[in-house]
Amino acid sequence: MQNQKRVVIDKVLPQINCGDIYIKRVVNEIVAVEADVVVDGHDVIAASVLFKHENERKWTEQRMQLIDNDEWRASFTVEKQGFYSYKVQGWVDYALNWQHGIERKIDDDQRVISELLEGVTYLEPLLKNVSKEDKRYLETCIDLFQDEASYEKAIIEAKSERLHSIFTNHPEKHLVNESKELQVYVDRLKARFSTWYEFFPRSSSETEGQHGTFKDCERLLPRIQSMGFDTLYFPPVHPIGEVNRKGKNNTTEAKEGDVGSAWGIGSKHGGHKDIHPELGTINDFKRLVKKAKAHNIEIAMDYALQAAPDHPWVKDHPDWFKWRPDGTVQYAENPPKKYQDILPIYWESKDYKNLWKECLDILFHWIDCGINVFRVDNPHTKPYYFWNWIISEVKKKHPNVIFLAEAFTRPKVMHRLAKEGYTQSYTYFTWRNTKQEFIEYMTELTQTDASEYMRPNFWPNTPDINPYHLQGASEAMYLQRYALAATLSSNIGIYGPVFEQMIDQAIPGKEEYYMSEKFQICHYDWSEENKLTLLISKINAIRHEQEALQQTNNIKFCDIHNDNLIAFYKWNHDRTNELLIIISLDQYYPQHATVQLPLSDLKIEAGQRVQVSDLVTGSSYNWYDEWNYVELHPALPFHIFRINK
Repeated sequence: MQNQKRVVIDKVLPQINCGDIYIKRVVNEIVAVEADVVVDGHDVIAASVLFKHENERKWTEQRMQLIDNDEWRASFTVEKQGFYSYKVQGWVDYALNWQHGIERKIDDDQRVISELLEGVTYLEPLLKNVSKEDKRYLETCIDLFQDEASYEKAIIEAKSERLHSIFTNHPEKHLVNESKELQVYVDRLKARFSTWYEFFPRSSSETEGQHGTFKDCERLLPRIQSMGFDTLYFPPVHPIGEVNRKGKNNTTEAKEGDVGSAWGIGSKHGGHKDIHPELGTINDFKRLVKKAKAHNIEIAMDYALQAAPDHPWVKDHPDWFKWRPDGTVQYAENPPKKYQDILPIYWESKDYKNLWKECLDILFHWIDCGINVFRVDNPHTKPYYFWNWIISEVKKKHPNVIFLAEAFTRPKVMHRLAKEGYTQSYTYFTWRNTKQEFIEYMTELTQTDASEYMRPNFWPNTPDINPYHLQGASEAMYLQRYALAATLSSNIGIYGPVFEQMIDQAIPGKEEYYMSEKFQICHYDWSEENKLTLLISKINAIRHEQEALQQTNNIKFCDIHNDNLIAFYKWNHDRTNELLIIISLDQYYPQHATVQLPLSDLKIEAGQRVQVSDLVTGSSYNWYDEWNYVELHPALPFHIFRINK
């Protein structure tokens, strides 16, 4: 038999997959909860959001406000890392129902002696819960309600805001109903705001042709810090297989001295818990991690679950690989790409429990070495539920750990990985070029439920991707791409020094670097400074100074009547930091137009002075109109305006 619940709670937001997937926040962010709450008839109802951290026993209550059309809303702040639970509670509020009814009758000049006596039954239960001052007030009301001689005073108090406030703050809940419990996982701030720089440690030597070491990497830390990067990501630093090792430019036969692909992990020197001997020792690595932290930089490691043919796993755990009838293992393929130097793991192995445990132990090993950020290689080629398990296990002990999913694959696959627990996700930004494409993609990322679980990380290039628009591109194009990434998304990264030195030679007809660093040591002049290094440093400094650029979701595109110009407004939570960004998409010619200020969002009237300060050049302008003229040149193809009202 059903109980006597009358209040119906429906369409609770935010929730993903009917609550099976948790939403995501960072510390001190807000969870805005909405729900449809209805009851039969005309009784007054009330609703609250209840929430608690996983380490708390008691629920905290936040009353919801009726917005319109039976839609209720409230919000709460998540102050600690870890899981919070939240739910919506609704009830029939007989006290408020009584007050609402008696107000209508009094306004209709009806005499309400009986109704006042009924009100006493709602006041008396509150005496034990209210303050001493409110208790005295309620006792006075009770006396008035029962004294016909005090009728005029009684009806004034019956309608009073003070009584309404007491009823609201101390509700007697009847016929309570609750939604299902939902969850939000709270990360540290770096989950939402990070600036990544990738380079190959083996290419860090000052001497051409010489294998770089971790000590060489230490020398480069001041450069990376001065450019404003807070995360230094290394491709795999483990021993590289010698069997089927790739040669330069991905040739299938390595010549003497060829170093192979860093992703061909494992050799006689060890596997995923070991360091490539030419890079240094484990102590050298730990020293580098500490040195980086002293420069406010975190080292991010590559977590690539695959093995070279001579990885120790192949001999010690043959069941972790799928063997063919001829005694060989099919190497990895992603047609048309072939990876003869890599054996894929057989995730359907009967020994999967030990396989999963070893994969988890690898993460714990490097966490113990000081690593809290992992970029995961090709996660979409491993079981989704494996990722849910392993990320959950890590987060239980190490909530600071961040996982970036490197998955340039189908949209639903990318979204599924985010739902399984990945902190950040690679995106399609690299292949978005036109104004309309940017607007549509940002709308998808920020205005749909994807914004609740997927944190994009925008990369203009990677060792795997030399996009066509950067091949033979001008300096202006590189500036445009970095400005777009750095202002549209709060998480960004570049593969350097290839990006800032505009090294762009490609394999003809492909988005791949010619003589790719993936298969050889490269030599760079790490002391080189140019306009790109200067402006990347400037943009990164602005990102760290302006809260509006430290989140992705608060964005609104502004009308600007030129398809070669894109304009958008960004703001922090309390709108104490508001920016207008305008970027030219033309690398060759000047572009101009008038841009529309979002006056309603800025809460200003037309004709009111607005001062905009260019955070790059330091120039300031006074605007008085809704539409304002702007002009951009390839030499500096973007404005980052701070709006001062």
